[in-house]
Amino acid sequence: MKFDNYMILEFPSRSTNEAFARSAVACFAAQMDPTLEELGDIRTAVSEAVTNCIVHAYPNEIGNITLRCRILKDNVLDIVIKDKGVGITDVEQARRPSFTTGGAERSGMGFTIMESFMTNFEVSSASGKGTTVHMRRKLQRRK
Repeated sequence: MKFDNYMILEFPSRSTNEAFARSAVACFAAQMDPTLEELGDIRTAVSEAVTNCIVHAYPNEIGNITLRCRILKDNVLDIVIKDKGVGITDVEQARRPSFTTGGAERSGMGFTIMESFMTNFEVSSASGKGTTVHMRRKLQRRK
């Protein structure tokens, strides 16, 4: 697929890097002149995806998270967040609202939030091999 611009980041699954990832994507998306609402939605979706990697993919160790953003035709922001952690045994179950493996302090709403804020949302995973979250957001043209 043809794209106008891209960035790729790789960082350790430390909780401090969640804000870094969220801000990096927001700065990259800024060139598309998003509304404040669009930017907030994108930041929230990225935050949820990266937090899932930190909490669920690498529960007992620090691993790597890869984040790729591309600007596609028709003003679409394409975001892929990937880990090589423990994976998800049952993706359908994990996507159900309120389902969590993270304990009582987790709401289980991460995938639901990501899906509601993005135009397209996909999750693929293999147990023991990691998870990939692929999100797209079509932004309004303001120019």
